[in-house]
Amino acid sequence: MSRIGRMPVAIPAGVTVDVTADNKVTVKGPKGTLERVMVPEMDIKVEEGQVVVTRPNDLKKNKSLHGLTRTLIYNMIVGVTEGYVKKLEVNGVGYKAAKAGNKLTLSLGYSHPVEMIDPDGITTTVDGNIINVAGIDKEKVGQYAAEIREKRKPEPYKGKGIKYSTEVIRRKVGKTGKK
Repeated sequence: MSRIGRMPVAIPAGVTVDVTADNKVTVKGPKGTLERVMVPEMDIKVEEGQVVVTRPNDLKKNKSLHGLTRTLIYNMIVGVTEGYVKKLEVNGVGYKAAKAGNKLTLSLGYSHPVEMIDPDGITTTVDGNIINVAGIDKEKVGQYAAEIREKRKPEPYKGKGIKYSTEVIRRKVGKTGKK
């Protein structure tokens, strides 16, 4: 039995979880509403303030989907109660980020500024050289943060570029001169 899959997900106060017949899970909370259609093989039940996910048999596919389904539901509940935030750091001389409305403008050493428009449900804030990407959907927050980072990945010699605040860049030694 999956250790993660068999753990019930507690439903906090102020959150409602609805499961329809086609395994469409709807989670409503103080920060918003999330919907997701889960795989039809899993059996999802809401009982006594908890969400319980069970699998029909021990086929390899069902074993792998068991823990995944439970974790997706847990992430939805955390998203509508607390939300998710990814922090990005902009490092480098002349590299900067600015925010105007829902448009994020990045100056990253290219001949032109890079402009990105926030997707629905995602907000970005700029505080000096730190970009905060926030939202209730963990998947969308992570994807948008990855797209921002992709505009100028950190390089290993000087550490210039956009990196996650928790990311550690393995530095390389530069060239040595002839003697």
